[in-house]
Amino acid sequence: MSMGVKGRATPWCLSGPAIVMFTALLLVPLLLTAILSFNVYDPATGPKAGEFTLEHYAHVFTDSYYGTIFWRTFWISGVVTLICVAIGAPEAYILSRMGNPWRSMLLLVVLAPLLVSVVVRAFGWSMLLGPEGLVNKAFAAVGIGPVKLLYTEAAVIIALVHVMLPFMVIPVWTSLQKLDPGVENAALSLRATPFTTLRRIVLPQVMPGILSGSLIVFGLSASSFAIPGLLGGRRLKMVATVVYDEYLHELNWPLGAAIALVLLVANLVVMLSYNRLVEGRYKKSLG
Repeated sequence: MSMGVKGRATPWCLSGPAIVMFTALLLVPLLLTAILSFNVYDPATGPKAGEFTLEHYAHVFTDSYYGTIFWRTFWISGVVTLICVAIGAPEAYILSRMGNPWRSMLLLVVLAPLLVSVVVRAFGWSMLLGPEGLVNKAFAAVGIGPVKLLYTEAAVIIALVHVMLPFMVIPVWTSLQKLDPGVENAALSLRATPFTTLRRIVLPQVMPGILSGSLIVFGLSASSFAIPGLLGGRRLKMVATVVYDEYLHELNWPLGAAIALVLLVANLVVMLSYNRLVEGRYKKSLG
């Protein structure tokens, strides 16, 4: 009996430190943020502990300004995700078909941006997309321009795609490593065209990688702060920059906490719905 109890306790003992860290670093801050979002806010004295209200959530859901911010955030995140799928999935497929040393070199090129700070990359894109930047100089050389790119949605999308692309390539590439080449060769030997083989054999089996990459890219894009803050400017706001303003400029911490929690819940709803849709189609395609 004692051995049975000891056996059942072993997994809890091994996972205990991770559970404690998860609770202390994630659950407790989320709980404190949720409590803060219900606190009454006085412009003269700040949040009032022990006094609660739903005013902040009502403000977020009834003010069209916040509706526009949330729509822009999810629209940009969706576009970034689609572009990353369109670029990252073929790139991962090419990467999986390459031999050494070219595969290692291309993999290094894909992962190299992760070694540079997001802030540094954002500043780099601000110089490239500025009025006197390299992109506008290239447009001027062919008789186009000047084109306003900086502080636009296009600038934010371009920079986010650059930052998020590795998070799409790696999951798809990992799925392709599990693909049996014999299945693809069997389809080709049965006179299936390369396009049909890619669509009917390869694509269904790499859908888990595309799904994982899409969820990662969408979630990180929707909560991104540095790139919208530096390339979007003061007028082109996303939810993360609005939360920043409420906390540090307006000092309305309860409203900032409410906006952050609404973003978290909305993000979870979108991601879980997308996961359910894509996973259902994946299971259906595999029978």
